[in-house]
Amino acid sequence: MHGTLDRMSRRHMRPATVLAGTVATTGVLHFVAPQPFDMIVPRSLPGPPRRGWTHLSGAAELAVAVMVAAPRTRRLGGLAAAALFVAVFPANVQLALDWRRRPLPHRLVAYGRLPLQLPLVLWALHASRDTAPG
Repeated sequence: MHGTLDRMSRRHMRPATVLAGTVATTGVLHFVAPQPFDMIVPRSLPGPPRRGWTHLSGAAELAVAVMVAAPRTRRLGGLAAAALFVAVFPANVQLALDWRRRPLPHRLVAYGRLPLQLPLVLWALHASRDTAPG
């Protein structure tokens, strides 16, 4: 029994599994609580309201999560997740610009998000090479 629990625990902590859950959670939040995401949509993006971009990026995150979760599409999903993390980088830049005059804790959050994109991209690329089920 103990060996089974250890295997289950390792399986659930696989980079791809955790990445899929993380991206899915963020994707759902784009629909459930879209306001914070609306705020960081770069104003330079074309088209009408920011909410459309929020929903589009949330749908993309949900699609990526599904692809990363399934072993058959994990490679493509991991690569798509890496591309998505690069694509949303301008939103983090927008947040840093918008919050540059806010109190220090807010600025730290905004500026701290910028270098986090690189580990996210690397995590997605690592997950794309995870061929194990689940």
